[in-house]
Amino acid sequence: MRLKINKEISLPVFLQIKDSIKEQILSGILPAGFVLPPERKMASENDVSRTTVIRAYDELKALGLVASYRGKGTVVTDKKEPSHSENPNVFPLSWYPLFEKKLGNVSDTITDLMDVGSRRDTISFAAGVGDPSLYPIHQLQAIQNEDTFNNDVLNLSAVEGYYPLRESLSKLMELRGVSTSAKEVMVLSGSMQGIDFAARTFLSPGDAVIVEEPTFLQAIQCFRAAGARIIGIPLDHGGIRTDVLEAQLGRYKPKFIYTIPTYHNPTGIVMSMERRMELLRIAYKYQVPILEDDPYGEISFGRQKLPPLKTLDQYGYVIYLSTFSKVLFPGMRVGWVVAPEPVRKKFVLLKQITDLHVNTPGQFLLDRFLREGHYEPHLRHELTTYENKRNLMAAALKQEEGLVTFDSPDGGFYLWCRIPYNIPQKQLLSLCASKGVLYTPGNVFYPQESDGEHLLRLNFTYESRERIEKGISVFMDAVKKLSRHNTKMNPIIESRPIV
Repeated sequence: MRLKINKEISLPVFLQIKDSIKEQILSGILPAGFVLPPERKMASENDVSRTTVIRAYDELKALGLVASYRGKGTVVTDKKEPSHSENPNVFPLSWYPLFEKKLGNVSDTITDLMDVGSRRDTISFAAGVGDPSLYPIHQLQAIQNEDTFNNDVLNLSAVEGYYPLRESLSKLMELRGVSTSAKEVMVLSGSMQGIDFAARTFLSPGDAVIVEEPTFLQAIQCFRAAGARIIGIPLDHGGIRTDVLEAQLGRYKPKFIYTIPTYHNPTGIVMSMERRMELLRIAYKYQVPILEDDPYGEISFGRQKLPPLKTLDQYGYVIYLSTFSKVLFPGMRVGWVVAPEPVRKKFVLLKQITDLHVNTPGQFLLDRFLREGHYEPHLRHELTTYENKRNLMAAALKQEEGLVTFDSPDGGFYLWCRIPYNIPQKQLLSLCASKGVLYTPGNVFYPQESDGEHLLRLNFTYESRERIEKGISVFMDAVKKLSRHNTKMNPIIESRPIV
Protein backbone atom coordinates (compact mmCIF):
# COMPACT_ATOMS: atom_id res chain seq x y z
CA MET A 1 0.00 0.00 0.00
CA ARG A 2 2.06 2.89 -1.29
CA LEU A 3 1.06 6.42 -0.33
CA LYS A 4 2.04 9.85 -1.64
CA ILE A 5 4.59 11.19 0.83
CA ASN A 6 6.59 14.39 0.40
CA LYS A 7 9.53 14.51 2.82
CA GLU A 8 10.48 18.00 1.68
CA ILE A 9 7.47 19.76 3.21
CA SER A 10 7.12 20.77 6.86
CA LEU A 11 4.11 18.54 7.62
CA PRO A 12 5.43 15.50 9.56
CA VAL A 13 5.40 12.26 7.59
CA PHE A 14 3.18 10.43 10.10
CA LEU A 15 0.48 13.09 9.62
CA GLN A 16 0.78 12.77 5.83
CA ILE A 17 0.21 9.01 6.18
CA LYS A 18 -2.72 9.58 8.52
CA ASP A 19 -4.33 12.14 6.19
CA SER A 20 -3.90 9.92 3.12
CA ILE A 21 -5.50 6.88 4.76
CA LYS A 22 -8.23 9.02 6.33
CA GLU A 23 -9.16 10.41 2.90
CA GLN A 24 -9.39 6.89 1.45
CA ILE A 25 -11.59 5.72 4.33
CA LEU A 26 -13.97 8.67 4.16
CA SER A 27 -14.23 8.41 0.38
CA GLY A 28 -15.12 4.71 0.59
CA ILE A 29 -11.98 3.47 -1.15
CA LEU A 30 -11.10 1.59 2.03
CA PRO A 31 -14.36 -0.01 3.26
CA ALA A 32 -15.26 -1.06 6.79
CA GLY A 33 -13.45 -4.28 7.65
CA PHE A 34 -10.47 -3.54 5.39
CA VAL A 35 -7.25 -4.67 7.10
CA LEU A 36 -4.42 -2.14 6.83
CA PRO A 37 -0.94 -3.49 6.10
CA PRO A 38 1.13 -4.47 9.16
CA GLU A 39 3.29 -1.62 10.47
CA ARG A 40 6.57 -3.09 9.27
CA LYS A 41 5.23 -3.78 5.78
CA MET A 42 3.71 -0.29 5.51
CA ALA A 43 7.01 1.21 6.68
CA SER A 44 9.02 -0.80 4.17
CA GLU A 45 6.72 -0.02 1.22
CA ASN A 46 6.85 3.73 1.94
CA ASP A 47 10.50 3.96 3.02
CA VAL A 48 9.71 5.30 6.48
CA SER A 49 10.38 4.03 10.02
CA ARG A 50 8.01 1.68 11.80
CA THR A 51 7.65 4.32 14.54
CA THR A 52 6.27 6.74 11.95
CA VAL A 53 3.61 4.23 10.86
CA ILE A 54 2.68 3.46 14.47
CA ARG A 55 2.11 7.16 15.14
CA ALA A 56 -0.04 7.47 12.00
CA TYR A 57 -2.13 4.45 12.99
CA ASP A 58 -2.52 5.85 16.52
CA GLU A 59 -3.89 9.07 15.04
CA LEU A 60 -6.44 7.11 12.99
CA LYS A 61 -7.45 5.14 16.09
CA ALA A 62 -7.94 8.40 18.00
CA LEU A 63 -10.31 9.54 15.24
CA GLY A 64 -12.26 6.27 15.49
CA LEU A 65 -11.49 5.38 11.89
CA VAL A 66 -9.54 2.17 12.64
CA ALA A 67 -9.20 -0.27 15.52
CA SER A 68 -6.62 -2.94 16.40
CA TYR A 69 -7.54 -6.54 17.12
CA ARG A 70 -5.24 -9.28 18.37
CA GLY A 71 -4.52 -11.76 15.61
CA LYS A 72 -6.21 -9.64 12.95
CA GLY A 73 -4.32 -6.35 12.83
CA THR A 74 -5.48 -2.78 12.22
CA VAL A 75 -8.96 -2.75 10.72
CA VAL A 76 -11.10 0.04 9.22
CA THR A 77 -14.15 0.49 11.45
CA ASP A 78 -17.79 0.92 10.49
CA LYS A 79 -18.08 4.66 11.02
CA LYS A 80 -21.90 4.49 11.09
CA GLU A 81 -22.02 2.21 14.11
CA PRO A 82 -22.60 4.04 17.40
CA SER A 83 -19.85 4.06 19.96
CA HIS A 84 -20.10 1.40 22.66
CA SER A 85 -18.43 3.66 25.21
CA GLU A 86 -20.34 5.01 28.17
CA ASN A 87 -20.52 8.44 26.53
CA PRO A 88 -20.75 8.15 22.72
CA ASN A 89 -19.83 11.83 22.28
CA VAL A 90 -16.39 11.48 23.90
CA PHE A 91 -13.57 10.31 21.67
CA PRO A 92 -10.04 9.28 22.67
CA LEU A 93 -7.79 12.32 22.91
CA SER A 94 -5.38 12.81 19.99
CA TRP A 95 -2.18 13.93 21.67
CA TYR A 96 0.21 14.57 18.79
CA PRO A 97 -1.53 17.65 17.33
CA LEU A 98 -1.37 19.28 20.77
CA PHE A 99 2.40 19.00 21.15
CA GLU A 100 4.67 21.99 20.53
CA LYS A 101 5.78 21.65 16.92
CA LYS A 102 9.43 22.53 17.65
CA LEU A 103 9.85 19.30 19.62
CA GLY A 104 8.90 17.30 16.56
CA ASN A 105 12.34 18.06 15.14
CA VAL A 106 14.23 16.68 18.14
CA SER A 107 15.91 13.35 17.46
CA ASP A 108 15.47 10.44 19.90
CA THR A 109 18.58 8.63 18.65
CA ILE A 110 20.50 8.88 21.93
CA THR A 111 17.47 7.77 23.96
CA ASP A 112 17.25 4.65 21.81
CA LEU A 113 20.99 3.98 22.09
CA MET A 114 20.96 4.40 25.87
CA ASP A 115 17.99 2.06 26.17
CA VAL A 116 19.61 -0.69 24.11
CA GLY A 117 23.06 -0.04 25.60
CA SER A 118 21.77 -0.63 29.12
CA ARG A 119 21.27 -4.32 28.37
CA ARG A 120 23.94 -6.55 29.87
CA ASP A 121 24.53 -8.47 26.64
CA THR A 122 25.34 -5.31 24.66
CA ILE A 123 28.83 -3.84 24.25
CA SER A 124 28.30 -0.08 24.09
CA PHE A 125 30.79 2.25 22.44
CA ALA A 126 27.92 4.76 22.19
CA ALA A 127 28.01 5.76 25.85
CA GLY A 128 28.98 9.27 26.94
CA VAL A 129 30.15 8.15 30.38
CA GLY A 130 33.26 6.82 32.04
CA ASP A 131 34.05 3.44 33.57
CA PRO A 132 31.56 2.62 36.38
CA SER A 133 34.16 0.40 38.06
CA LEU A 134 36.18 3.54 38.81
CA TYR A 135 33.42 5.36 40.68
CA PRO A 136 34.80 6.36 44.14
CA ILE A 137 32.15 4.42 46.08
CA HIS A 138 34.22 3.72 49.21
CA GLN A 139 35.13 7.38 49.72
CA LEU A 140 31.48 8.44 49.32
CA GLN A 141 30.32 5.76 51.77
CA ALA A 142 32.88 6.96 54.31
CA ILE A 143 31.67 10.55 53.93
CA GLN A 144 28.07 9.44 54.45
CA ASN A 145 29.11 7.73 57.70
CA GLU A 146 30.66 10.93 59.10
CA ASP A 147 28.90 12.80 61.88
CA THR A 148 28.62 15.82 59.59
CA PHE A 149 26.08 13.96 57.42
CA ASN A 150 23.02 15.01 59.43
CA ASN A 151 19.43 16.16 59.03
CA ASP A 152 20.49 19.53 57.59
CA VAL A 153 21.94 17.71 54.59
CA LEU A 154 18.41 16.62 53.68
CA ASN A 155 17.02 20.15 53.86
CA LEU A 156 16.57 22.72 51.11
CA SER A 157 19.61 24.58 49.81
CA ALA A 158 19.88 27.96 48.12
CA VAL A 159 18.73 28.09 44.51
CA GLU A 160 22.29 29.01 43.49
CA GLY A 161 23.58 25.89 45.27
CA TYR A 162 24.99 24.69 48.61
CA TYR A 163 27.38 27.47 49.58
CA PRO A 164 30.27 25.29 50.84
CA LEU A 165 30.25 23.45 47.49
CA ARG A 166 30.31 26.77 45.65
CA GLU A 167 33.40 27.69 47.70
CA SER A 168 35.05 24.40 46.74
CA LEU A 169 34.15 24.95 43.10
CA SER A 170 35.69 28.42 43.13
CA LYS A 171 38.96 26.84 44.35
CA LEU A 172 38.71 24.19 41.63
CA MET A 173 38.22 26.97 39.08
CA GLU A 174 41.39 28.68 40.34
CA LEU A 175 43.30 25.49 39.46
CA ARG A 176 41.87 25.83 35.94
CA GLY A 177 43.11 29.42 35.78
CA VAL A 178 39.77 31.14 36.40
CA SER A 179 39.72 33.57 39.32
CA THR A 180 36.21 33.63 40.74
CA SER A 181 34.38 33.76 44.07
CA ALA A 182 31.76 31.43 45.49
CA LYS A 183 29.10 34.06 44.83
CA GLU A 184 29.90 33.93 41.10
CA VAL A 185 29.41 30.15 40.91
CA MET A 186 26.00 28.53 40.44
CA VAL A 187 25.39 24.80 40.87
CA LEU A 188 23.33 23.09 38.15
CA SER A 189 21.76 19.69 37.52
CA GLY A 190 24.60 18.83 35.13
CA SER A 191 26.09 21.17 32.54
CA MET A 192 23.29 20.14 30.16
CA GLN A 193 20.96 22.24 32.29
CA GLY A 194 23.24 25.21 31.64
CA ILE A 195 22.89 24.71 27.89
CA ASP A 196 19.11 24.57 28.32
CA PHE A 197 19.11 27.73 30.45
CA ALA A 198 21.22 29.55 27.85
CA ALA A 199 18.77 28.54 25.12
CA ARG A 200 15.79 29.66 27.19
CA THR A 201 17.50 32.91 28.20
CA PHE A 202 18.76 34.03 24.79
CA LEU A 203 16.85 32.26 22.03
CA SER A 204 13.47 32.99 20.50
CA PRO A 205 12.10 31.09 17.48
CA GLY A 206 14.05 32.15 14.40
CA ASP A 207 17.13 33.40 16.28
CA ALA A 208 20.51 32.14 15.11
CA VAL A 209 23.06 30.30 17.24
CA ILE A 210 26.57 29.36 16.10
CA VAL A 211 27.92 25.86 16.80
CA GLU A 212 30.98 23.93 15.75
CA GLU A 213 30.29 21.34 13.07
CA PRO A 214 30.09 18.59 14.26
CA THR A 215 29.09 19.23 17.88
CA PHE A 216 27.42 17.81 21.01
CA LEU A 217 24.14 16.17 20.00
CA GLN A 218 22.12 17.29 23.01
CA ALA A 219 23.12 20.91 22.41
CA ILE A 220 21.73 20.64 18.88
CA GLN A 221 18.53 19.16 20.27
CA CYS A 222 18.23 21.89 22.89
CA PHE A 223 18.71 24.74 20.41
CA ARG A 224 16.37 23.08 17.93
CA ALA A 225 13.69 22.74 20.61
CA ALA A 226 13.99 26.49 21.20
CA GLY A 227 13.18 27.09 17.52
CA ALA A 228 16.63 28.46 16.73
CA ARG A 229 18.43 28.44 13.40
CA ILE A 230 21.58 26.40 14.04
CA ILE A 231 24.54 27.64 12.00
CA GLY A 232 27.40 25.13 11.83
CA ILE A 233 30.99 26.32 11.41
CA PRO A 234 33.51 23.66 10.30
CA LEU A 235 36.45 22.51 12.40
CA ASP A 236 40.02 21.79 11.45
CA HIS A 237 42.81 20.43 13.64
CA GLY A 238 43.16 23.82 15.34
CA GLY A 239 39.49 24.02 16.32
CA ILE A 240 36.67 26.16 14.97
CA ARG A 241 37.47 27.83 11.62
CA THR A 242 37.50 31.46 12.77
CA ASP A 243 37.90 32.72 9.19
CA VAL A 244 34.60 31.07 8.26
CA LEU A 245 33.05 32.17 11.55
CA GLU A 246 33.78 35.85 11.03
CA ALA A 247 32.29 35.75 7.55
CA GLN A 248 29.03 34.38 9.00
CA LEU A 249 28.64 36.60 12.07
CA GLY A 250 27.65 39.70 10.15
CA ARG A 251 25.22 37.71 8.05
CA TYR A 252 23.36 35.82 10.78
CA LYS A 253 23.82 38.04 13.88
CA PRO A 254 23.69 35.06 16.28
CA LYS A 255 22.64 35.33 19.92
CA PHE A 256 25.72 33.38 21.05
CA ILE A 257 28.49 30.99 19.99
CA TYR A 258 28.49 27.49 21.53
CA THR A 259 31.90 25.82 21.67
CA ILE A 260 33.68 22.85 23.27
CA PRO A 261 37.29 24.03 22.94
CA THR A 262 39.04 21.29 24.95
CA TYR A 263 38.74 17.63 23.88
CA HIS A 264 35.80 18.45 21.72
CA ASN A 265 32.83 16.10 21.55
CA PRO A 266 32.79 14.17 19.23
CA THR A 267 36.14 14.86 17.49
CA GLY A 268 38.55 15.10 20.45
CA ILE A 269 40.13 18.24 18.95
CA VAL A 270 41.77 20.80 21.25
CA MET A 271 41.38 24.37 20.05
CA SER A 272 44.84 25.94 19.64
CA MET A 273 45.91 28.93 21.73
CA GLU A 274 46.02 31.13 18.65
CA ARG A 275 42.49 30.09 17.68
CA ARG A 276 41.22 30.77 21.21
CA MET A 277 42.55 34.29 21.13
CA GLU A 278 41.13 34.83 17.64
CA LEU A 279 37.71 33.54 18.71
CA LEU A 280 37.63 36.01 21.59
CA ARG A 281 38.75 38.86 19.31
CA ILE A 282 35.92 38.11 16.90
CA ALA A 283 33.39 37.82 19.73
CA TYR A 284 34.44 41.24 21.06
CA LYS A 285 34.33 42.79 17.59
CA TYR A 286 30.80 41.57 16.85
CA GLN A 287 29.59 41.68 20.48
CA VAL A 288 28.53 38.05 20.56
CA PRO A 289 28.71 36.09 23.86
CA ILE A 290 30.40 32.68 24.01
CA LEU A 291 28.95 29.62 25.77
CA GLU A 292 32.02 27.54 26.69
CA ASP A 293 31.24 23.89 27.50
CA ASP A 294 34.13 22.21 29.35
CA PRO A 295 33.15 18.68 30.44
CA TYR A 296 36.39 16.98 29.31
CA GLY A 297 39.11 19.51 30.17
CA GLU A 298 40.41 17.42 33.08
CA ILE A 299 40.57 14.20 31.01
CA SER A 300 44.04 14.94 29.62
CA PHE A 301 46.71 12.28 29.00
CA GLY A 302 49.89 14.24 29.67
CA ARG A 303 49.33 17.07 27.21
CA GLN A 304 49.98 20.56 28.54
CA LYS A 305 46.58 21.98 29.33
CA LEU A 306 45.50 25.13 27.56
CA PRO A 307 43.57 27.70 29.59
CA PRO A 308 39.78 27.83 29.21
CA LEU A 309 38.35 30.69 27.18
CA LYS A 310 36.98 31.98 30.49
CA THR A 311 40.56 32.46 31.73
CA LEU A 312 41.50 34.47 28.64
CA ASP A 313 38.32 36.55 28.56
CA GLN A 314 39.07 40.13 29.63
CA TYR A 315 35.63 41.65 29.07
CA GLY A 316 33.12 39.18 30.52
CA TYR A 317 31.87 37.67 27.24
CA VAL A 318 32.25 33.98 28.24
CA ILE A 319 29.66 31.86 30.05
CA TYR A 320 31.57 28.84 31.41
CA LEU A 321 29.96 25.42 31.99
CA SER A 322 31.47 22.31 33.52
CA THR A 323 30.35 19.10 35.23
CA PHE A 324 31.40 16.21 37.45
CA SER A 325 29.63 13.72 35.16
CA LYS A 326 32.77 12.82 33.19
CA VAL A 327 35.41 12.87 35.94
CA LEU A 328 33.43 11.37 38.85
CA PHE A 329 29.97 9.94 38.09
CA PRO A 330 27.07 10.94 35.85
CA GLY A 331 24.16 9.76 37.98
CA MET A 332 24.44 12.51 40.61
CA ARG A 333 23.80 15.18 37.93
CA VAL A 334 25.89 18.00 39.37
CA GLY A 335 27.50 20.67 37.20
CA TRP A 336 28.11 24.37 37.50
CA VAL A 337 28.23 27.67 35.64
CA VAL A 338 30.41 30.75 36.04
CA ALA A 339 28.78 33.66 34.23
CA PRO A 340 28.47 37.45 34.28
CA GLU A 341 26.01 38.61 36.94
CA PRO A 342 23.13 39.55 34.58
CA VAL A 343 23.25 36.08 33.02
CA ARG A 344 23.59 34.32 36.35
CA LYS A 345 20.51 36.12 37.69
CA LYS A 346 18.46 34.87 34.73
CA PHE A 347 19.75 31.33 35.31
CA VAL A 348 18.80 31.56 39.01
CA LEU A 349 15.25 32.53 38.04
CA LEU A 350 15.01 29.62 35.61
CA LYS A 351 16.43 27.21 38.20
CA GLN A 352 13.86 28.40 40.73
CA ILE A 353 10.93 27.68 38.44
CA THR A 354 12.43 24.46 37.00
CA ASP A 355 13.57 22.29 39.92
CA LEU A 356 14.34 24.80 42.72
CA HIS A 357 17.87 23.54 43.40
CA VAL A 358 20.21 20.58 42.91
CA ASN A 359 19.70 17.77 45.44
CA THR A 360 21.34 18.80 48.72
CA PRO A 361 22.86 15.39 49.68
CA GLY A 362 24.64 15.19 46.34
CA GLN A 363 26.05 18.68 46.77
CA PHE A 364 27.17 17.87 50.32
CA LEU A 365 28.93 14.66 49.25
CA LEU A 366 30.77 16.39 46.42
CA ASP A 367 31.86 19.25 48.66
CA ARG A 368 33.31 16.85 51.25
CA PHE A 369 34.91 14.78 48.48
CA LEU A 370 36.74 17.89 47.26
CA ARG A 371 37.63 19.23 50.70
CA GLU A 372 39.04 15.91 51.94
CA GLY A 373 41.46 15.71 49.01
CA HIS A 374 40.00 12.74 47.16
CA TYR A 375 39.60 14.47 43.81
CA GLU A 376 43.20 14.62 42.53
CA PRO A 377 44.17 10.99 43.43
CA HIS A 378 40.95 9.74 41.84
CA LEU A 379 41.62 11.76 38.69
CA ARG A 380 45.20 10.47 38.37
CA HIS A 381 44.07 6.84 38.62
CA GLU A 382 41.27 7.46 36.15
CA LEU A 383 43.53 9.09 33.57
CA THR A 384 45.97 6.18 33.60
CA THR A 385 43.12 3.73 33.03
CA TYR A 386 41.53 5.76 30.25
CA GLU A 387 44.80 6.33 28.43
CA ASN A 388 45.45 2.58 28.42
CA LYS A 389 41.95 1.93 27.09
CA ARG A 390 42.42 4.52 24.35
CA ASN A 391 45.66 2.84 23.31
CA LEU A 392 43.98 -0.57 23.32
CA MET A 393 41.08 0.54 21.13
CA ALA A 394 43.34 2.48 18.74
CA ALA A 395 45.65 -0.51 18.30
CA ALA A 396 42.71 -2.84 17.62
CA LEU A 397 41.31 -0.50 14.97
CA LYS A 398 44.71 -0.17 13.26
CA GLN A 399 45.11 -3.93 12.74
CA GLU A 400 43.34 -3.51 9.40
CA GLU A 401 45.39 -0.53 8.26
CA GLY A 402 43.50 2.15 6.37
CA LEU A 403 40.08 0.57 6.74
CA VAL A 404 38.98 2.80 9.63
CA THR A 405 40.86 6.10 9.96
CA PHE A 406 41.06 8.43 12.96
CA ASP A 407 43.34 10.79 14.87
CA SER A 408 44.16 9.50 18.34
CA PRO A 409 43.19 12.26 20.83
CA ASP A 410 45.29 13.36 23.81
CA GLY A 411 42.29 13.22 26.12
CA GLY A 412 38.52 13.05 26.36
CA PHE A 413 36.36 9.98 25.86
CA TYR A 414 36.13 9.32 22.13
CA LEU A 415 37.71 8.26 18.86
CA TRP A 416 36.18 10.09 15.88
CA CYS A 417 36.43 7.67 12.99
CA ARG A 418 35.83 7.57 9.26
CA ILE A 419 34.67 4.40 7.52
CA PRO A 420 35.06 3.66 3.78
CA TYR A 421 32.69 5.55 1.50
CA ASN A 422 31.21 2.40 0.07
CA ILE A 423 29.71 1.43 3.46
CA PRO A 424 26.28 2.91 4.18
CA GLN A 425 26.01 3.96 7.82
CA LYS A 426 22.62 2.29 8.30
CA GLN A 427 23.97 -1.05 7.11
CA LEU A 428 26.94 -0.94 9.46
CA LEU A 429 24.89 0.27 12.44
CA SER A 430 22.30 -2.45 11.88
CA LEU A 431 24.87 -5.22 11.41
CA CYS A 432 26.82 -4.21 14.54
CA ALA A 433 23.64 -3.94 16.61
CA SER A 434 22.57 -7.43 15.50
CA LYS A 435 25.91 -8.68 16.87
CA GLY A 436 25.45 -6.84 20.18
CA VAL A 437 27.75 -3.84 19.55
CA LEU A 438 26.62 -0.20 19.56
CA TYR A 439 28.31 3.02 18.46
CA THR A 440 27.06 6.53 17.72
CA PRO A 441 26.65 7.40 14.00
CA GLY A 442 28.29 10.64 12.95
CA ASN A 443 25.28 12.28 11.33
CA VAL A 444 23.58 12.97 14.69
CA PHE A 445 26.35 15.44 15.58
CA TYR A 446 25.55 17.72 12.63
CA PRO A 447 22.77 20.34 12.48
CA GLN A 448 21.89 18.83 9.10
CA GLU A 449 21.82 15.08 9.72
CA SER A 450 22.53 14.43 6.05
CA ASP A 451 26.16 15.29 6.90
CA GLY A 452 28.49 12.89 8.72
CA GLU A 453 27.27 9.84 6.78
CA HIS A 454 30.66 8.08 6.90
CA LEU A 455 31.77 9.24 10.34
CA LEU A 456 31.14 7.67 13.73
CA ARG A 457 32.08 8.08 17.39
CA LEU A 458 33.51 5.30 19.56
CA ASN A 459 33.73 5.68 23.35
CA PHE A 460 36.85 4.05 24.82
CA THR A 461 36.24 4.76 28.53
CA TYR A 462 33.04 2.90 29.40
CA GLU A 463 33.66 -0.77 28.64
CA SER A 464 36.29 -3.06 30.21
CA ARG A 465 39.48 -3.91 28.30
CA GLU A 466 38.16 -7.40 27.52
CA ARG A 467 34.88 -6.05 26.15
CA ILE A 468 36.71 -3.37 24.14
CA GLU A 469 38.76 -6.07 22.41
CA LYS A 470 35.69 -8.21 21.77
CA GLY A 471 33.54 -5.30 20.60
CA ILE A 472 36.16 -3.84 18.24
CA SER A 473 36.71 -7.30 16.76
CA VAL A 474 32.98 -7.53 15.99
CA PHE A 475 32.95 -3.95 14.68
CA MET A 476 35.94 -4.50 12.36
CA ASP A 477 34.52 -7.78 11.07
CA ALA A 478 31.34 -5.91 10.14
CA VAL A 479 33.33 -3.14 8.42
CA LYS A 480 35.37 -5.67 6.44
CA LYS A 481 32.31 -7.67 5.45
CA LEU A 482 30.39 -4.65 4.16
CA SER A 483 33.46 -3.16 2.49
CA ARG A 484 34.15 -6.38 0.54
CA HIS A 485 30.51 -6.77 -0.42
CA ASN A 486 30.02 -3.20 -1.55
CA THR A 487 33.38 -3.01 -3.32
CA LYS A 488 32.14 -5.76 -5.62
CA MET A 489 29.04 -3.69 -6.27
CA ASN A 490 30.92 -0.38 -6.64
CA PRO A 491 34.73 -0.63 -6.78
CA ILE A 492 35.30 3.18 -6.51
CA ILE A 493 36.10 4.21 -2.93
CA GLU A 494 36.51 7.91 -2.21
CA SER A 495 39.01 9.08 0.43
CA ARG A 496 38.58 12.28 2.45
CA PRO A 497 40.09 13.76 5.63
CA ILE A 498 38.39 13.10 8.97
CA VAL A 499 37.67 16.77 9.72
